[in-house]
Amino acid sequence: MTDHTTHTVTWGTAAQATLHCLTGCAIGEVLGMVIGTALGLHTVATIALSIALAFVFGYALTMRGVLRAGVGLRRALRIALAADTVSIAVMEVVDNTVMATVPGAMDAGLTSALFWTALASSLVVAFLLTTPVNRWMISRGLGHAVVHAQHAH
Repeated sequence: MTDHTTHTVTWGTAAQATLHCLTGCAIGEVLGMVIGTALGLHTVATIALSIALAFVFGYALTMRGVLRAGVGLRRALRIALAADTVSIAVMEVVDNTVMATVPGAMDAGLTSALFWTALASSLVVAFLLTTPVNRWMISRGLGHAVVHAQHAH
């Protein structure tokens, strides 16, 4: 059960939760961008692929830890959905907006410094803008607080 009261959450805790989320998102995001760019997919298709893979890898990393704690598959999936959906969504909106708005980044090839610099920068910006969202959510017993509550049992 989620406690919706407000708790004091440090920026370090929020950053750690965001970094955990960013790990899965970055794997999916980079993989999607690389595949889409290598295949010459349209910008929208590349972004859609990146978003889908970011959610898959983000949820998978959370589920891995929860499953290791002895939770069943269905419950682990529910916990991952509750813990990561908002964080991944915010991250994906931010990093894909950055990629789509950096002139030439989506059309640059995989050997282009522009492509890799824009992609790395998009992930940094996503981290910076998602951390306050995660802090707010954790302070209300939401987001990664759901995962941490699971480890407390």
